[in-house]
Amino acid sequence: MDIHGLSSDAKQGLYTSESDDLCVDFRGRPCIPRKHGGARAALFVLGLQAFEMMAIAAVGNNLITYVFNEMHFPLSKSANIVTNFIGTVFLLSLLGGFLSDSYLGSFRTVLVFGSVEISGFILLSVQAHLPQLRPRDCDMKSTRHCPEAKGYEAVILYTALYLIALGSGCLKPNIISHGANQFLKEDSRKLSSFFNGAYFAFCMGELLALTLLVWVQTHSGMDVGFGVSAAVMAAGMICLVSGTPFYRNKPPNGSIFTPISQVFVAAVTKRKQSFPSNMETLHQSSSDRVRPLLHTDKFRFLDKACIKMQDKGSESQWRLCTVEQVEQVKILLSVVPIFACTIVFNTILAQLQTFSVQQGSIMNTHITKRFEIPPASLQSIPYIILIFVVPLYETFFVPIARKLTGKDSGISPLQRIGAGLFLATFSMVAAALIEAKRRKSSFHHGETLSIFWIAPQFLIFGLSEMFTAVGLVEFFYKQSSQRMQSFLTAMTYCSYSFGFYLSSILVSLVNHVTSKGSGGGWLSDNDLNKDRLDLFYWLLAALSFFNFFHYLFWSRWYSCDKSASPAICNAEIHASEDLEGRNNEKVGNFMRV
Repeated sequence: MDIHGLSSDAKQGLYTSESDDLCVDFRGRPCIPRKHGGARAALFVLGLQAFEMMAIAAVGNNLITYVFNEMHFPLSKSANIVTNFIGTVFLLSLLGGFLSDSYLGSFRTVLVFGSVEISGFILLSVQAHLPQLRPRDCDMKSTRHCPEAKGYEAVILYTALYLIALGSGCLKPNIISHGANQFLKEDSRKLSSFFNGAYFAFCMGELLALTLLVWVQTHSGMDVGFGVSAAVMAAGMICLVSGTPFYRNKPPNGSIFTPISQVFVAAVTKRKQSFPSNMETLHQSSSDRVRPLLHTDKFRFLDKACIKMQDKGSESQWRLCTVEQVEQVKILLSVVPIFACTIVFNTILAQLQTFSVQQGSIMNTHITKRFEIPPASLQSIPYIILIFVVPLYETFFVPIARKLTGKDSGISPLQRIGAGLFLATFSMVAAALIEAKRRKSSFHHGETLSIFWIAPQFLIFGLSEMFTAVGLVEFFYKQSSQRMQSFLTAMTYCSYSFGFYLSSILVSLVNHVTSKGSGGGWLSDNDLNKDRLDLFYWLLAALSFFNFFHYLFWSRWYSCDKSASPAICNAEIHASEDLEGRNNEKVGNFMRV
């Protein structure tokens, strides 16, 4: 690239961060710092975050009602359909991250798959509207054998759901990474504020979905509700496109799996080589644009990929890799245990979107004689609280914690994740206690408890999610290099996927194990008064409790010492630099080019 003819602002825009190779505007020209990126650009992305969350949450959180009452699937199968659908949404985030980093870039990926998601909402709305596309009407609560959706009815349902899953899954990591890309990666304070803002937008979307859109579904029909989701998603896409002139875009860098594969191939090929006495002789990157990652002692067998052969001239990239390339692979391996520790957390979330909704459906939903609260809307309670708590967290807690810890984000992402995992256990404890009370009141006293009795489990988990979800996204984003920002962000959503899939496995396994006695399984009946949902909740509480201690072990292992993650060490080093030092380094980099 010929940079001599560029303005000084454009030249500065070439290297806005030591971790960024290049950022461009929508026309492919170098970014200008005072024109592109920043909070203004991020606001358009946060608008899409809120609208997309509103659209998908209105479908996902009340889907079990539609699948059970309209498609006539049994309760346990309905719960599994919902959890598999939501699990697939998050699993496909890996595809979205891969396409973004390798070929399309985050902005184009969002444009393509946002259209796919809208088409899924429209198809689902059409099926809900036309009786010939659904089984005949039947009351699942009073009729023992209702005709289950089969043939073309099931095909249309699954096609609509998985078009939505494909679109939403590929969108999610790219919304976050595209928004975060509007800031310099070493500016931890602004990045942390953005992630809190993204969670606030998430809460607003969830709140509107669980109140306004679920109310529309309940009173105007599921067809109208699904149609509104399509319109809301379209509004989100318009919001995103409106910010096009202001975005900093990271161009794709080719397949992200090729350099990873090269490291493993080179390490295996040179497995018999001895480590050099001076580790600084390992092969380094020749680029001056990127500040090199620190060498670490973890997974030292991979370092053999960087050993230069003295008796050979130029070696291919499949036999000789750079330290930076190897360290990025080490980061990927190092974050896997942290990722795994959040799976049980998301299994708990799956229960709140399935069985807890069914709990609410058989409780007293009346607020007044004429007004009833839809069971799915109960999930809005934590989000009502969180839209006040999140700003308070950013305004009061973070500055106080910043003074105590010296960290720009107040507490580290790992500490934030741990706090959330600890709280999640108490959500299931509350759920188990309330379900036992509800069941006892129904059996022995013939009373129907108010739906607000199950509010504590939603509230506790909402606070837990504020810590864990935001901490996890911030943690993964800060570990990534430019080549893998969307892909590593997508890994956080895969935790949701595995959590929902684990929920399906647990439901089936628990039914299988507990049905071997004289009675039925804990979750084998369509009537929660006969099932033992309280015991299932106690099982999840125990799993969550042990998972927390499992996380403590791995987070301690990950902590920054001489063999810690290079990304964390680099982040702490960068945070300690003053603004003048960073600017001097950028000028020096430019002069070398």
